[in-house]
Amino acid sequence: MALTGTDLIAFVNGELFPYLQGFRGRAAGPDTIEYKIGEIFSEIRNKFASGYSLRDALELLDGLSFRSQKEKHELSHLYEAKIRNMGNAGRNGGEYYTPRPLIRAMIRVTRPRIGERIYDAAAGSAGFLCEAHDYLRYGADGKGDSSHLSTRDLKLLQTRTFYAKEKKSLPYVIGIMNMILHGIEAPNVVHTNSLTENLSDIQEKDRFDVILANPPFGGKERKEVQQNFPIKTGETAFLFLQHFIKYLKAGGRAAIVIKNTFLSNSDNASRALRKELLASCNLHTILDCPGGTFLGAGVKTVVLFFEKGAPTRTIWYYQLDPGRSLGKTNPLNDNDLKDFVARQAGFEDSENSWTVDVKDIDPDSVDLSVKNPNNAEAAPLRDPEVIINEIETLARESEEILEGIRGML
Repeated sequence: MALTGTDLIAFVNGELFPYLQGFRGRAAGPDTIEYKIGEIFSEIRNKFASGYSLRDALELLDGLSFRSQKEKHELSHLYEAKIRNMGNAGRNGGEYYTPRPLIRAMIRVTRPRIGERIYDAAAGSAGFLCEAHDYLRYGADGKGDSSHLSTRDLKLLQTRTFYAKEKKSLPYVIGIMNMILHGIEAPNVVHTNSLTENLSDIQEKDRFDVILANPPFGGKERKEVQQNFPIKTGETAFLFLQHFIKYLKAGGRAAIVIKNTFLSNSDNASRALRKELLASCNLHTILDCPGGTFLGAGVKTVVLFFEKGAPTRTIWYYQLDPGRSLGKTNPLNDNDLKDFVARQAGFEDSENSWTVDVKDIDPDSVDLSVKNPNNAEAAPLRDPEVIINEIETLARESEEILEGIRGML
């Protein structure tokens, strides 16, 4: 007879979860799915208080089938939709959701290849690595199959292609689950704060061919963490950018989402970081994203595309204009980015794209801000939804700062 009520809750909490947590200790190694199952159940707790509600949920799940590749693909889409909805509702976990059309455009520009190692040090829900996996396995449109890949290629995708780090427990678990559902059975995801690593300790063997990331911005890091970086700053995103530059191989490619104020901030750390980026990397493309690209976030962002190993000579800018206000009911889609991806391949100038020679950039301010020479009109009034999102973002940041102050009292 199936357990229900208090008996079911007692079994789940007292026997099932401890058994699943024990997989980590019994697994042959950290690169096995058994170990990852143990990791997941070591980080989560049963939230069901009613054994009757839990029994109802189990009956529904038992009726689902996820045995074929097609069914697993459908489950991964359901899971992605759940993460996205968490973000739309402002819930914890969804804040790490980067719009998938933007990720796919970033991947098409960086063009990862089988055999290259791909890295995200602020993985969140692992959207970048999941989309990169689908790109390599099923093609740029995601509609192909893996018949063109050899057994060796498939093994490389499984074991030595995708690497990630994540600091917070909830997104760490969400990310592992997301990668497993996308077909990466034993994800190389480490539960750690990437910024605590000393950059001077990084060796060539630690570096990666491709880095794709949307690091958190607006956070503040402690003085002892800042000591790990040549350019000292409390801004989390700026520390991550230094981390990514250091972790990139010579000739490696990166696409990084960052707050647009990075391009023009006049503080010493921002200017020093822009100089370092231009000197050590070829910052060949800057994509200017419109307000509302990130649901629930009022900040404007840009995407930096760069290759390591040669200084920047020219920068190609693209100002993304979908022709409408973006929001929850009208999010960014793949068609919005088609023109960008097509023109970026040849660095084509247009009404929304232009090229700037580094020699024309002020060497003192190193101001890289987006100034479309083809559009001298005044900036249009912002959509009310974008303004509301910005107010909500500032309110959350203020709340986090106040919590930090309370913790010091």
